[in-house]
Parts: sequence; C-alpha cells; structure tokens
Amino acid sequence: MNILILGSGGREHALAWAVKQNPKCDRLIVAPGNAGIAGIAECASLEIEDGGAVARFSDENAIDLVIVGPEAPLAAGVADRLRDAGISVFGPGLDAAKLEASKAFTKAICDAAGAPTAAYAHFTDRAAARAYVEAQGAPIVIKADGLAAGKGVIIAQTVDEALDALDDMFGGSFGDAGAEVVIEEFMEGEEASFFVLCDGETVLPIGTAQDHKRVGDGDTGPNTGGMGAYSPARVMTPEVTQAALEQIVQPTMVEMVRRGTPYQGVLFVGLMIQNGAPRLVEYNVRFGDPECQVLMMRLGAQALDLIQAAAEGRLDEVQVNWADDHALTVVLAARGYPGSYEKGSVIGGLDGFKEDSKHMVFHAGTTRKDGQYTASGGRVLGVTARASSLSEAREQAYGMVDQIDWPEGFCRRDIGWRALD
Repeated sequence: MNILILGSGGREHALAWAVKQNPKCDRLIVAPGNAGIAGIAECASLEIEDGGAVARFSDENAIDLVIVGPEAPLAAGVADRLRDAGISVFGPGLDAAKLEASKAFTKAICDAAGAPTAAYAHFTDRAAARAYVEAQGAPIVIKADGLAAGKGVIIAQTVDEALDALDDMFGGSFGDAGAEVVIEEFMEGEEASFFVLCDGETVLPIGTAQDHKRVGDGDTGPNTGGMGAYSPARVMTPEVTQAALEQIVQPTMVEMVRRGTPYQGVLFVGLMIQNGAPRLVEYNVRFGDPECQVLMMRLGAQALDLIQAAAEGRLDEVQVNWADDHALTVVLAARGYPGSYEKGSVIGGLDGFKEDSKHMVFHAGTTRKDGQYTASGGRVLGVTARASSLSEAREQAYGMVDQIDWPEGFCRRDIGWRALD
C-alpha cells in the first residue's frame, strides 16, 4: 500500500512509526512532516487544508489510504473531497468534524443523545456572557466555540479570571474561534482520554490514556497542548470504560447517524470521572497529542490494520490485540512555552539513541539544519518508553530524557503521578 499521512507533529510521527511497522506499507509519505519523520518516511510540501490539492497529490502518487492527523483539514472538509474522488481516507467529513470544530454543536448532540456532560450556556454576546458568569460564580469553564489549537479553554478559578477570558475571546485573541463562547459548570473529578474507532456503524474501543495539560509539576501553571501522557489510564477501569461507551459514545454515534452525518475515523473522548461515573468534557475528531504517542507505542503494526478497517467500513471484522504493558511519554518543550519562546536552539544527543519497539523519541517541532536537530516549536519532542509496568516505563522515559542535551528545553518530572505517586 501507498499511504499518505497529513500533519507535522508528534502525533503524526507516532502514526508514521506505527504504520511503518506493518508489512502492508510499501511507500509512506507525510505532508509536511518534520525532521524526525524524515528519518522514516518521505516528506512532501502540500497545502493539507486544500482538499483539491490533497486529492490531486494522492492521485499522482497512487495513494491507497490517506490518514488525516490534525483537526484543521477535517474541519476544512478535506476528507469529503477525498471520498468524492474515490480515495480511501481515515477521518470524518466536515459535518461530522463539528464534534470538535463547534463546542455548541457537541453540546446539542449530547442533549439529543442524553449523554452526561457539564451544564452549559452558549453566547454570541459579550455582555450577556459576562452577566451569566457573574450570576453563576466561580470556578467556571470558558471555552471558545471553534478550533483554537487546543488552547481555547480557560478553567477560571475566580469571576475576574472568567471575565478576563471572555474579554480575550470576544476581543479576538482566538480569532474566529472566539466569536462564540460556551460557558460550562466546573466538573470535579479525574480526567482521562478514551479512544474509539468508528466506521459509521461499528464502534471499536482502542485504548485509554491520561494527559497532563498543566505546564508544571503537580498540575500547576497554565494549560498547554499536553506535557506528557501514559497508557492505559488507571482511572479507566472496565466498569468506567463500559459506562462511557454505553452512556456517551454509542448514543452520540446513533444521533450522528440519525442526523445523516455518520462518523468515520477516530473519536477522542475526553472524560471527567467522579465516583466511578464518567461525564463528557469534550470530543476531538483526531488522536490526541501526546496520547497518540503512547497508544501507537502499545498498538504497533496493528494500528494500520485497524485504521484501514475503519476507513473501509470493516470494523466489525477486526479486534484490538493488547499486550499487558504500559507506555509513558514525556514532552520536552521550549522554555517559555506555552507563552513566548525562542526557536532555533540546537538539540544534542538525539543521534546516539537506539530506538526500537520500546523506546522512541517522537519529534513534534524540529528541523534539521547543518546536520543538527534544532527546535522549531513549543512542544518539541515526545520521549516515549514501553515496559511491563508503568513505573518501569517512567524510569526508562526519564532516563532517555536525561541523555538529551538541550539547555533551552524543559519538561515536567512527574508524568504518571496520579497512578504512581
């Protein structure tokens, strides 16, 4: 098979790594890719949010399957354009991608499906939103309705913080994503990520993980795109997983079919669990990052078989084969992230790594210049290890981190703390 992956981050490096393990893969192209991906696949310059351009490129390169990594091409309708061209694609169409592209849409789906989630209100007017916050009090959650690269959610501990968030969103800090705002009750509990594949009819759970969103140890500081993750998530017991599937995911998929927009691709189900009861925090219409890194590390070559079955409507024919193992990813980020940070610093120590099925450094924001890796993003590397226990996986991941020579970078030192500490 000739396979094209769209995207350039750590998620796409992990997907490329897993796909490459499968003997079905004859040729792998990633557009645009990054310096780490270039070591295992061809990288191509392509406007990935232009469905016509992606379809033409796929036709010219005899692509058998397109795997869409990030959310922006899905929200732009790239999967629809590929399907119209008769090209097999993994990822939902534009209408189904609203499960991530519009938080108000997701809330309406949850209402119709009876899926447990936070109480909410939807606003297009700043004054009305401010009045609502002042009446509700804090803590409270302020969300930009549209896509904001994982940064459009403010968990406000005070009313003033919530009002400032509203002013930022309606003032244009998040662009068009903040033109509408969803305000939610603050949910107590422990967060976890649940991943399922869907082919329009069948739903297949493929794993759980727990992300670490705050920038500092002990879940302190501002939210980020994710500073590390581990899989499986301890809090996702078989009972919690089954409840999430029966009460949240399956009713949502039924409602999407009822509306004439069946969902096809991976569904990231962000959950808040309290006293064994899951409630929906959010849906994403792609693999999470850095959760994808730990999932792919554990799934390996079978990831391609599962992705292909979802794209071809054959999920009822496949099953997930899990090893009794654990994986943990530590994100190395540029100092200053998630605020302003410098680009261009040299990262040493990467060329000497022995990477294998249990130890990988997934690149997220790197370039190759004059024979050296340099940092080109906020989250730069995802150092990942797999082992028979979570404690061993963490020990090995941090052992790898300590071999990397990058004074301009930093990481959290407590990934996995909820399960281990």
